[in-house]
Amino acid sequence: MAAPARLAVGVDLGGTKVLGRLLDPARPTEALDETRVDTPRGSDKIVDALELVAVTLADRARERGWGEVAAVGIGAAGLVDLAGVLRFAPNLPTVVDLDIAGALRPRLGVPVAVDNDANCATWAEVAAGAAAGASEAVLVTLGTGIGGGVVVGGELRRGAFGFAGEPGHMIVDPSGPPCPCGRRGCWERFASGSGIGRLARDAAQAGRADRVVELAGGDAEAVRGEHVTAAAEEGDADALAIVEQFAWWVAVGVANLVNLLDPEVVVIGGGLADAGDLLLDPVQRAYAGLVLAHEHRPAVRLELAALGSDAGAIGAGLLGLRLL
Repeated sequence: MAAPARLAVGVDLGGTKVLGRLLDPARPTEALDETRVDTPRGSDKIVDALELVAVTLADRARERGWGEVAAVGIGAAGLVDLAGVLRFAPNLPTVVDLDIAGALRPRLGVPVAVDNDANCATWAEVAAGAAAGASEAVLVTLGTGIGGGVVVGGELRRGAFGFAGEPGHMIVDPSGPPCPCGRRGCWERFASGSGIGRLARDAAQAGRADRVVELAGGDAEAVRGEHVTAAAEEGDADALAIVEQFAWWVAVGVANLVNLLDPEVVVIGGGLADAGDLLLDPVQRAYAGLVLAHEHRPAVRLELAALGSDAGAIGAGLLGLRLL
């Protein structure tokens, strides 16, 4: 009789939901099962919710004869140290210095890995996504802010304390707009969803972007990135100009990362990656003029993420299994 499969549970801990995914490492992109609960307030209740999700999926796997859950991985947006302590989480304002790994290991009885959600997504894309097979890779996630992760020599690089992979807070314009982090001119102020929205509102206030404003219900202050991309997909000239401007800012950060890390591939993920080639094409054009000695270096692939919103949970589960 074949031995039971060694499965993993990957959990994406977000500001509004705790999503758990049961996965087989032989087919990590296929969810055997999923479950989710609302994210509660308070550290103790969050640990209880994480336990509930992991135990629920482990019980289902056992009952259905699929195998045993051998490890659990958790991805959280915030600063996670090397011991698995969530030091700071902007979308969980009541949580500070929460030892998630230490709290869950005795409850679950299996190894527990805890990491930044973008690190988890990076590992998923390298293991089974757009960067599969690469030993040197960077992921940037363009959402409300910008997250990221770095793989060097086939290993996820966490830095001396676990906090590596925060490219959104590279300062690209010291006199630029204020950032929620307390500084000015961070890359994510220009190259995130909030960044493209700001560029569009500036254009609207200058008398441009009529179609974008129309899609936002006629209120220039309500303009968001999705209104820009929708208008651009229609071929609206003002929207396409905003996308070009936004893509230049994305390319600034990408070029800086390539100059620093020399990866084989840079994967662009997050909600804005849903724009596809509408975004990727102008980013590639701008990148060529920004990276050092473009014409003298091997081409670095710029790819759209392949795993979408599932990447965090997939990568978390795979990182949990690595502890074995």
